Amino acid sequence: MAEAADFQGTTPSPARRWLRRTGALLTGAPLLAGVFLLPAVAPAQAASSGTVSVSVDTLTPSAPAEGDTLTVSGTVTNKGKQAVTDAHVGLRVGPLLTTRSAIDSTARQSDEPQGIFSAEVGGKYVETFAKLSPGVAEHFSISVPVDELDLGQDGVYEFDVSLSGQTSAQPWEHMLGVRRTFLPWQPTEAGTRTKTTFLWPLISTVRMTAQTGPGEHQTPVFRNDDLAKEISPGGRLAQMLALGTGLDVTWVIDPDLLAMTDAMTRNYQIQGDGDTTTAGTHQTVAKQFLADLQKAVAGKQVVALPFADPDLASLAHNGTRVTGSLSHLKDATDVAATTVQTVLHITPSTEFVWPVEGAVDPSIIKVATSAGADKVIARSDSLQETGSLPYTPSAARPIGGGTTAVVADSRLSTAFEGDLTKAGPTTLAVQKFLAQSLALNTQTNQQRSIVVAPQRMPTASQVRAMAQAITALEGGNWSQSQVLTAAAKAKPDPGATTKIPSRSAYPSSLRKQELPRTVFEQIARTQDKLDNFQVVLSDRSRVVTPFGRAINREMSTSWRGRGNAAGTFRQGVEGWLNHLTDQVKLIDKSEMKLSGRSATIPVTVQNNLVQGVDHLVLRLTSTMPTRLNVGGKAYAEQPVDISGGHSQSVKFTTSANANGRVTVIAQLYTEDGQEYGAPVSFDVKVTEVTPTVMLVIGGGVLLLVLAGFRMYTQRKRAAARQAGEDGPDTAGEGAEEPENPEDPSERLQEESGARAGASEPEQPSDPTPDTAPESVDPSAAGERVDR
Repeated sequence: MAEAADFQGTTPSPARRWLRRTGALLTGAPLLAGVFLLPAVAPAQAASSGTVSVSVDTLTPSAPAEGDTLTVSGTVTNKGKQAVTDAHVGLRVGPLLTTRSAIDSTARQSDEPQGIFSAEVGGKYVETFAKLSPGVAEHFSISVPVDELDLGQDGVYEFDVSLSGQTSAQPWEHMLGVRRTFLPWQPTEAGTRTKTTFLWPLISTVRMTAQTGPGEHQTPVFRNDDLAKEISPGGRLAQMLALGTGLDVTWVIDPDLLAMTDAMTRNYQIQGDGDTTTAGTHQTVAKQFLADLQKAVAGKQVVALPFADPDLASLAHNGTRVTGSLSHLKDATDVAATTVQTVLHITPSTEFVWPVEGAVDPSIIKVATSAGADKVIARSDSLQETGSLPYTPSAARPIGGGTTAVVADSRLSTAFEGDLTKAGPTTLAVQKFLAQSLALNTQTNQQRSIVVAPQRMPTASQVRAMAQAITALEGGNWSQSQVLTAAAKAKPDPGATTKIPSRSAYPSSLRKQELPRTVFEQIARTQDKLDNFQVVLSDRSRVVTPFGRAINREMSTSWRGRGNAAGTFRQGVEGWLNHLTDQVKLIDKSEMKLSGRSATIPVTVQNNLVQGVDHLVLRLTSTMPTRLNVGGKAYAEQPVDISGGHSQSVKFTTSANANGRVTVIAQLYTEDGQEYGAPVSFDVKVTEVTPTVMLVIGGGVLLLVLAGFRMYTQRKRAAARQAGEDGPDTAGEGAEEPENPEDPSERLQEESGARAGASEPEQPSDPTPDTAPESVDPSAAGERVDR
């Protein structure tokens, strides 16, 4: 380190730096028989790779400048079975990586000692360990002035942290473990700075059902209380909000997240087992989250995705042949801006759509732009360069028809995937991101607009890594922030590809996760039921709005890889709609008996909804109109208008032409002729009195009258004869009047009444409610009674 001390306080020239690193490498090798022994030593050292695991947990600053002190800390763990003695951790500056692919290659070999020939910085900038026991992790921390690293020209350097020591099997010093990472070196402001757009997605999974609690207030019901966990302090979305506040990012928001959180600020319910629900209790958390979000996005650009973030690829590949599917995307786009304005009080941009992982093909582009958006966020591993550009072009690409593909850089966009719960992988991800960004900037002196579109729903640890990288990037000298709309309007590179890949090029791994056609067919059935139901409602918004949003949620991208949960949700939506439509129904009827030529048949319609229904028609149909007709025809119809929570009895005039049993069918229809609900069938037993029977009864009455008159005349003649025999004196005075003389007319009435009564059909006694047929209602036809 004497050489290092000589140059301390000055800036060595690139040539001198090269000489120092080369000399250190040569003096550090065991020259037993000359320099020609070096190649034989390196493979022997490489054979011991992997004995010690090296983790770089912190590297600060991530992009150092002149005069900075670089601090590297982490852990070393002996994974072997023998103790490591006389060990030390050292720092090594590797070669300058001039291409982005070289950075990728180094990252793939991040723990491989092979190929490492750079010398340690050495001297006091090491940390020693007398002994590393098997399975024991030891912490290290080394701080070194950047000037001691002998960095040369601006660019990305491989930066290695190695552990050297000896074991009983190999009792000489050799490298036992290494961790390769990257050191971006841009100490002064670059001549041309890359304009970088980083998307900050606030998206969650579907939480709210179509179901609402009883009563006028339509209390929302959630599938679970997981959203409360995400927006509570320490939750994924809460951390994303807190870390994103103050960063120069473009917020990309699913309006459904805002709608669900806003619903949580009031009374809401959580589904339990069966049909049970419990009251939600996180109103305060929801209010605080929205208040913080309003502050965070004030003055920032907000891009609103279509409501519930519909799966554009699934719709394009499996849904377009199902009638009405595209209309749901239009609805989701139309409601997006309104939702954001209502909740956040800002006007978002709705001109962007974002297919899953930026993968596109002609059908996806066609569907994506069908709802009015003219900018599609794609990714460079889908819209790959086919020309010979020696650099990464700007994001904006005109692809025809007035549509712009905003192509996000795939390397930068995928930098924070995987498990980043531990500090080591996080540090490596941040350094690789910065290295790729700087390498991209040094490709050309031409200024470009680059977009970073990370995964839709990053974990909390991934969010922290993203925030750390953006903070370092904003503090660097080679990049400047830019909003998404500006990136989309930037002048495109004339040599950049604008050809959309074919449908067959769509990744099979993504295709396997798509919503199948059966999903869109079920959505279409649900929409048909909703259309049929809403026309009878006095306040359609109470049903159309929640079910419209529920149908949007059925198409959400968040269902990818969660087929069972998606199916359960769709069944719940359709089941709840069926439950509501069943609240307006016909009451079952038992058999009726009709005695006489005509009578009225009552049919009861029940409305258990909280709102009134109208535009309904009740049709009563006789299956044998020659025996029993309704209003002189085979069927008759009457309009139905019922208040919420009431029933109505609608009565139809019927006429009998012959005796017997007739099946009658009652069915509700909408005004446009669509059947509503299930029909109700019942039998009517006709016992009509025919003209022949009336003639027989009339003849019997006439005979009774004639017989009575004959008896009367005979008695009168007998009385006259008796008076002639007794003489005139006794005829008037002596004759006694018979006791209780019978008036012939009264006797005639009794006899005729008895006979007539004997010929009439016997009236049944009052039946029990369970078994007796209904009796007809003699009141006027068409009367409506609210119960």
